[in-house]
Amino acid sequence: MSGVDAAVSVTALTLTLVAGAVAAFFGVFFMAFTDDCPAGTCNIDAGVTAMFTGFIVAAGLWVAGLVLTIARLRRRTRAWPYASGTLALCTAACVLGIAGYLQAVGG
Repeated sequence: MSGVDAAVSVTALTLTLVAGAVAAFFGVFFMAFTDDCPAGTCNIDAGVTAMFTGFIVAAGLWVAGLVLTIARLRRRTRAWPYASGTLALCTAACVLGIAGYLQAVGG
C-alpha cells in the first residue's frame, strides 16, 4: 500500500465529513431564517423534505464510501478513487438538497 494513497484517501474522507457538517449547518441556518414564505410560491414542507433527503443520501454515501475505501486499503489496492468519488457524490447530494430547498421556498 502506498503512503500517498492512504493519505489522499483519509484526507478525502475527512474533508467529506467536514464539508457535510458545514453544509448541514448552513442547511439548518437556511431553515431557521425562512421568515418570509409566501403561500403561492413557497412550500416549506417540500423544502425541508428536499434538504433532509439530500443530507440523508449524503450520509449513506459517506458510509458506503468509507467501507469501500477501508476494504480497498486492507487489500492494499488503490483506494483514493473511492474516497474521491465519495467526496464528489456527497458534495453533489448536499448541493442538490440545498438547491431543492431553495427551489421549494422560492429562494
